[in-house]
Amino acid sequence: MVLGLRQFTDRSGDGAGEPVLNTENEEEIMHVQHSVSIVIGNRSPESPGTLYISTKKVVWLSDVDRSKGYAVDFLSLSLHAVSRDPEAYPSPCIYTQIEIEDDGDESDGSDSESNEVLDLSKVTEMRLVPSDPSQLDTLFQIFCACAELNPEPLDEDDEEGNNWVFSADQMPDDAAEEEDSEWHFSQNPTSSIGHSNGDHDVAHRVLELQINDQRFEDPEEMEEGSHSGHQ
Repeated sequence: MVLGLRQFTDRSGDGAGEPVLNTENEEEIMHVQHSVSIVIGNRSPESPGTLYISTKKVVWLSDVDRSKGYAVDFLSLSLHAVSRDPEAYPSPCIYTQIEIEDDGDESDGSDSESNEVLDLSKVTEMRLVPSDPSQLDTLFQIFCACAELNPEPLDEDDEEGNNWVFSADQMPDDAAEEEDSEWHFSQNPTSSIGHSNGDHDVAHRVLELQINDQRFEDPEEMEEGSHSGHQ
């Protein structure tokens, strides 16, 4: 898989057309939103086009130029959120952060986003601005649903290195019944502000291993310290 934003010109049909999907990969259109502007990095907004959200990617196609279109896979979206803060951006929008390939270039990505010749491989931010801001919540929910369909695949190193992460039903019965157990489990709540993929996926409920801060203290020493404090 190629990370990042890319040009997309594969259309079918007359007029502005529709994006050609990867039907062999069971890709389907989940939502179509007309009259949406796209803002790439720090550049000015493109003329309104049509936004297509499929089970695999986000596609924006210009309504006036069939040669202009962009796409990004959900696996490349590290974060998406609703932005209504005029200090962050003048228009309400869906704000996204995009993962890019690490080519060792330490240059500022914002420079490549504002240059006359746009290097899509270095674009790290994208905004989708619907003409009807009331559609933002609907778009956000669809983004969340499609992100859930595209969890980040685990590397072999992750699978081997995370063997200590386990669910509560995998705990031995006797350990689960101990009242003074030093190991505690909690579930992360789902964030209602934004959604991020990968290692920091706040939309997935993940069991985290938490260690009692007092696990290294001797109970007898704690008791003696308590008595001495009252003398």
